[in-house]
Amino acid sequence: MNPRPRGGGADALERRLGDPTDPDNPLGFGPVLEADEAEEMFPAGERALADFGLNAEFVPAEYGGRLMGLDRFVTVMRAVFRRDPSLGLGYGFSSFIAGVNIWLAGDGEQRGTAASLLLGGHRIASAYHELPHGNDFAGTECAATRDPSGRLRLSGRKEVVTNIRRARALVVLARTSERPGSRSHSQLLVDKAVLPPGAIADLRRRPGVGMRGVQLGGLEFRDCPVPDSAVLGVEGHGIETALRSFQLTRTALPGMLCGVLDSGLRLTQTLAVERMLYGEPVSALPVVRAQLADAFVDLLISDCCATVAARGAHLLPEQMSVHASAVKYQVSGHLLEAMNSLSAVLGASFYLRDGRFGAFQKLLRDLKPAGFGHAARVACLVTMLPQLPVLARRGWAEGPEAPPDVFRPDVELGRLPFERLRLSGKGRDSLLTALATGIDQAADGGTAEGSHADDLRMLTAQLREETEDLRKACAELRAADIGVDAPPAVLRLPARYAALLAASACLNVWREAGARQDPSLQDPVWLIAALNRLVTRMGRPGVQGLGPLREHLYAQLAERHAAAESFDLYRRRLPG
Repeated sequence: MNPRPRGGGADALERRLGDPTDPDNPLGFGPVLEADEAEEMFPAGERALADFGLNAEFVPAEYGGRLMGLDRFVTVMRAVFRRDPSLGLGYGFSSFIAGVNIWLAGDGEQRGTAASLLLGGHRIASAYHELPHGNDFAGTECAATRDPSGRLRLSGRKEVVTNIRRARALVVLARTSERPGSRSHSQLLVDKAVLPPGAIADLRRRPGVGMRGVQLGGLEFRDCPVPDSAVLGVEGHGIETALRSFQLTRTALPGMLCGVLDSGLRLTQTLAVERMLYGEPVSALPVVRAQLADAFVDLLISDCCATVAARGAHLLPEQMSVHASAVKYQVSGHLLEAMNSLSAVLGASFYLRDGRFGAFQKLLRDLKPAGFGHAARVACLVTMLPQLPVLARRGWAEGPEAPPDVFRPDVELGRLPFERLRLSGKGRDSLLTALATGIDQAADGGTAEGSHADDLRMLTAQLREETEDLRKACAELRAADIGVDAPPAVLRLPARYAALLAASACLNVWREAGARQDPSLQDPVWLIAALNRLVTRMGRPGVQGLGPLREHLYAQLAERHAAAESFDLYRRRLPG
């Protein structure tokens, strides 16, 4: 076993990368944009991450790495995505996606091999996708069949895979049986360095509009011999392993992408305070301040969702099958909407591909795949839908609610319990149960006073009504309603459910912040704005007269901007 690397942490990585807006910083936005224009991975960025030992963040501590709390891992990677999402995906997160399957299903030798490769600076890619089948893994044609001697031989194509050429090893999903159903596929850990000549052939690289530096390509396996020891876990359980791994990756990636909105807000606020219009800065316009404040709220909602779910992977792992898809759906929507809104504030500067504000258009292009990459938002709805009837009948009214530490980012967590992830929550939903408790405690205004207490009472009443209406609608769903061909009206139910989970995250993060006297989060204004944003999207009336609250939130945003602090829950000091 390799010794656990020292160092790490988001603050250390931020210092290593430096101020992205500094024109003299070789790791700043200028060189990032040059690499993007060349459709190349940012070379200086890759060297900096290698020097930092970023690969150690993908390896569990028990195998010599630094991976412990999933929320901590997300904040480290957020520092990379804040600067260059292509670098975040292309250098690192793709190896995490592959690695999760190994930590989940691999034996001790396979885990040790993967840890040695990653800690040695190599990459591992997950080779799932085939163009004719997209995310329909049951249709996978790439097959590992046995020759007359009984040895597995891999044949077929994998296309549009991140880092498949640059990776030293691959986690390949392959058909290992001709029988129909989900038990006909396995995952194989393939070390490219030990394959005979001609066993694999590179397919052409696929160019993209967003994430242009990411190496998307494919391989063709040509009667490629692989040992039985390459099979991860039980043969035939490959799709189940993938579905369990998605519970971590669908939770982690949206949390990392919050860094994109953080940088987008920072660039937009910089332009708003510096650009003059009619003798005053653009930030003097109430409509601009309102747009910036709303984007700030979208970021806080997104971070609450992602952080609570990431902590739930430790404390509520058996329920992640539904929570992860809800987070992917909800957070990607908030991030995309907020960045699109900010692009209107930038105006003509949004179209610039260089200069001080040129990074914004790249950040928005790189964020776009969040709506469909890895798992499309509608696929997340379809994934949640079959669990809603049983959750509505049992999970929202029965069972224990989430422990307080789920909502406390300041509390350190232990190792990730990969082995406790399940394909179904079996009717348990502690996060939505916690919404009811949060509503009860906030209905009297909590620590809020005056009009803020009145607003909280109105919003929590609407949340209570929405929860009951959704429970009734989901409990009445029939088996014919919850398939992949579910009509739009039915798919709106998991969308409403995801919004309620977001409300639970925000409400309980605020409640726990008040309990521990956290001044940055116990202010009720952000909570009122967040809950109002969520309930109005559910079709509820919300509360009126948010102008003063937006002004208050904009003042907080401006204060953080001036102090070079992040706009997320952590209010982290940034270089600059």
